[in-house]
Amino acid sequence: MEKKQRPNVLVTGGAGYIGSHAVLALRDAGWNVAVIDNLTTGFRFAVPDDVPFYEGDVEDAALLGRIFAEQDTGAIMHFAGSIVVPESVEDPLKYYHNNTAKSRALIDTAVNSGVPHFIFSSTAATYGVPEVAAVSEETPQLPINPYGWSKLMTEQMLGDVAAAHDLNFGVLRYFNVAGADPQARSGQSTAGATHLIKVAIEAALGMRDHVGVYGTDFDTPDGTGVRDYIHVSDLAAAHVLTLQALVEQPERSLTMNCGYGRGFSVLEVLDAVDRVTNLQIERRMEDRRAGDPASLISNPARIHDTLPWVPAFQSLDLIIEHALNWERKLSEYRRAA
Repeated sequence: MEKKQRPNVLVTGGAGYIGSHAVLALRDAGWNVAVIDNLTTGFRFAVPDDVPFYEGDVEDAALLGRIFAEQDTGAIMHFAGSIVVPESVEDPLKYYHNNTAKSRALIDTAVNSGVPHFIFSSTAATYGVPEVAAVSEETPQLPINPYGWSKLMTEQMLGDVAAAHDLNFGVLRYFNVAGADPQARSGQSTAGATHLIKVAIEAALGMRDHVGVYGTDFDTPDGTGVRDYIHVSDLAAAHVLTLQALVEQPERSLTMNCGYGRGFSVLEVLDAVDRVTNLQIERRMEDRRAGDPASLISNPARIHDTLPWVPAFQSLDLIIEHALNWERKLSEYRRAA
């Protein structure tokens, strides 16, 4: 596709972890991109200086209208939202507001402004506790927490809106996102993050005194939970390819899992962090957390059948190495601040 045919892209939540990597992937591929982020959990330093940045909220229709006009926006990648599962149980209204109501406002403004392409950051949490070993897009979606429901509701909205208006969409359901930009331009920067690989690296670097292992009696080879970890840069590349597919075939919408189709247990991940860092993490065995499935692995057949997506960073050790490099850079940044 020629560059002149590419719409200008607005990335919501583009100062956050996954959104900032999508911005880098879009720029690297030659797309024009702008960012809106309210900086509640995002970081201004995560957005390159030459990318137009708007500090604000996606439910602000007047601001969005101005951005669409100034940037000639033709596509939206929507990452803005709240993502902590236990918090969603404690404060469900926050999640239905940030993830569902605000998405509704954003979609409404997009439709009213004639923005024809929309990519949504969804999650494997919409599947709940699946009864199959490898989760396909046809696996029943039965969320077990408000986070999963808030995302599933937005998927439903997009399907209904696309049937009624001139809009096509891509829904990407992420499995466990990890790692950082190979050039260390961005990474997971949130203090107190709950992602296992980030937590483990922080422990290896002395920023935490241990890593909790929640459940050792699952029906898995070593008794700990198994998850499908996907490198954030591979995930960002999938977004760019999805957008290209939506532009090339505007009559089509896409819903796809984003994972590698293979899993690692908690203990296997911790062993890998020990190996990559050449350090020993203290592990503390804890009780299971409510609702944690023994295993959650994607069936990525559809995305491979649909897109020319060739993951470049599938090695678990490489994912950890990139996350480690970012954590060290982030520590230097914080010391200098």
